[in-house]
Amino acid sequence: MVQKLVYRYSRAFQQQVVEDVEEGRFHSINQAKEHYGIRGDGTIQRWLNRYGRNRICPKVVRVEKPNEQDQIRQLKKHIRQLEHALGRTQADKVLNEAFLELACEELGQDVEAFKKKVDIEASIRPKKDPEKA
Repeated sequence: MVQKLVYRYSRAFQQQVVEDVEEGRFHSINQAKEHYGIRGDGTIQRWLNRYGRNRICPKVVRVEKPNEQDQIRQLKKHIRQLEHALGRTQADKVLNEAFLELACEELGQDVEAFKKKVDIEASIRPKKDPEKA
């Protein structure tokens, strides 16, 4: 009969490994496992669950006043409205570019040349002062 070897690690050793992993000395749990010669696949993960800092407060609890909940709801609604408006603006831009391409094709002009021509003409024209208008 073949005897199976069972490895027992001291609590101090376990806590040292957990501390090294949490401080970022190793890039992964597997790297720590190889460094210390630990054979079990889930051993270090169990130690992290048992002794790690994350076990102390695994959840974030947020306490809010009722008016804060309303503010968050309003801000989320505002974000949705802005995203919708941005989507419409982008769709309008795509349509305008498509219309420009069609118009230039009808006129037999290159789109880039037309854009340069318009930019030059806009820079030559004097800008209107809104106070004088």
